[in-house]
Amino acid sequence: MDIALSKPNLDIEIVDHLRECIETGWVSTGGRFIEEFEHKIADYVGVSNAVGCQSGTAGLHTALRILGVTAGDEVIVPTLTFIAAVNPVAYLEATPVFMDCDADFCMDAAKLRGFLEEECEVRDAVIATDSTKHCEGLKQSGIPHNHSDYTAEDGSRLYNKSTGKRIAAIVVVHVFGNIADMETIMNLANLYNIPVLEDATEALGSYITGGRYAGRYAGTIGDMGVYSFNANKIITTGGGGMIVAGKDRCSDEGVSLQSGCLADAKTQNAQRIERARYLTTTAKDDGLYFRHDDIGYNYRMLNLQAALGVSQADRLDEFITKKHGVYARYAELLSDIPEVTLLPLKSGIRSNAWFYCLYVADAERATFADKDLVGNTDNTRDKLMAHLIAQGIQARPVWVLCHKQSAYTTFKAYDITQAYDYESNVLNLPCSTSITDEEVRYVCDSIRSYFSHN
Repeated sequence: MDIALSKPNLDIEIVDHLRECIETGWVSTGGRFIEEFEHKIADYVGVSNAVGCQSGTAGLHTALRILGVTAGDEVIVPTLTFIAAVNPVAYLEATPVFMDCDADFCMDAAKLRGFLEEECEVRDAVIATDSTKHCEGLKQSGIPHNHSDYTAEDGSRLYNKSTGKRIAAIVVVHVFGNIADMETIMNLANLYNIPVLEDATEALGSYITGGRYAGRYAGTIGDMGVYSFNANKIITTGGGGMIVAGKDRCSDEGVSLQSGCLADAKTQNAQRIERARYLTTTAKDDGLYFRHDDIGYNYRMLNLQAALGVSQADRLDEFITKKHGVYARYAELLSDIPEVTLLPLKSGIRSNAWFYCLYVADAERATFADKDLVGNTDNTRDKLMAHLIAQGIQARPVWVLCHKQSAYTTFKAYDITQAYDYESNVLNLPCSTSITDEEVRYVCDSIRSYFSHN
């Protein structure tokens, strides 16, 4: 038996869409399916518009540029993520600052607060309070520790005290379909006037069920968001991505009405979307004479790609329901194996349950002394993984942490602890929306077999 980790779930309707592309000649960057797919995704997540692009990586690169990241800036990123969330920072000649993950695999918001409060300072800021709106002439080199009543005016920005570099953005990755602690992160972002880019490439369909952002989808809370339709995602176009502008921050804690956001938010979001459309289509100003007044990118989504996505978009909730059912089946069948724990889906959200995470107990698991190692192939997790692969089951570890990758070893990694544990001891199990109960049983029996003989 061969069981893939995550394979596409395509239906016969797609053949008709592809045939239309071929028969009409619209196979490249024009055609009705691109706009239709953009509208379907925008409607689903509750934003006014979306821009299809070549990949999630292309979307992140474009969005960071639109949010103002430039050479010499610093951008806060997670270390536990696929490296494509970090590379666009380097594309723009900015510097990543790596942040630890929490128990749900997403950026640790408490440590983010610690870094911003302890390692950074506000420069040339006029501080406004909620009660007075303005504290005229008050200059601060840093925000007080007890600062819940303060917000930095639009002209102020945060700087790293040790490097002198501007903190230009925070890239929040919603890992495996979980959603990061967006209330805390957005409070900090509003306080320090830092743009937030949501990497929702793994979290299409996940939404928050309680608190200030109840009902809001991953990707729609920060300033901009990006989705991915890579072959292993919950819906796929083979490759491809989508850029959205988040909803306004006017209802967020700590945002004062005097900033004018109530009047300007919709305009700003529309401008960001149009800028994204412009940049991803080579910044073309004249379609006849091919005049380009800016440096853009050939990041356009193909009509052929969008044709794959249109019919799947209508099945997204069906796929998520199936994933939750499969997760529950794994939880049931693995519950009597003491050496492993199927980690829970995050509470307080409806996760899309994109990937399932098995924590493999190991008496000799990686310690902080192992933190400079690229991998630990002699631990229980990796031995179990080798056993599963030999049985025809595609399982994989989480990524090597980004701050340990060769290109990024010299950059700041702030108080990393939890990520080391997950890097060494978590295994992703097959999770295709088309996986059968027989296949799930086979995976669980293979895990049980390994521990009964070792």
